Amino acid sequence: MKTSFTHCALHIEDLDRSIAFYERFCRLKVVRRHGDGANDAAAWLAEEGRETEFVLVLLEGGKKQDRIDGDMTHYGFAVADRSDVDRITEDGRSAGCLLWEPQQLPHPVGYLCALEDPDGYVIEFSYGQPLGPGAEPEA
Repeated sequence: MKTSFTHCALHIEDLDRSIAFYERFCRLKVVRRHGDGANDAAAWLAEEGRETEFVLVLLEGGKKQDRIDGDMTHYGFAVADRSDVDRITEDGRSAGCLLWEPQQLPHPVGYLCALEDPDGYVIEFSYGQPLGPGAEPEA
């Protein structure tokens, strides 16, 4: 049996607010919206050209996440250049959502920062991991 990882769903408070965050910082676009109102409205977001491969599903009607100290649960996005991590850091800082300052960690982690989305989810942006754009093989 072959399986494919097609989506990840996040329960969020305000659909439009979350869409704006993921469009701005992650460069995702809405590919589908359905339902209306709390616990019914949803949006599918995807990277350009990957709309039928993997989507982030946002489900309205949730509440802000209550993260405990040291919880490393996060969602990761790779960027094509180290300077993209720095740009996202500054954009996140000015928007008041920077969570992790940029740092260089040993392979395979790479150079990264993280933002907190409007619902408290941690969103990592990395360069130099062996995944996605900017992938670097192990030395």
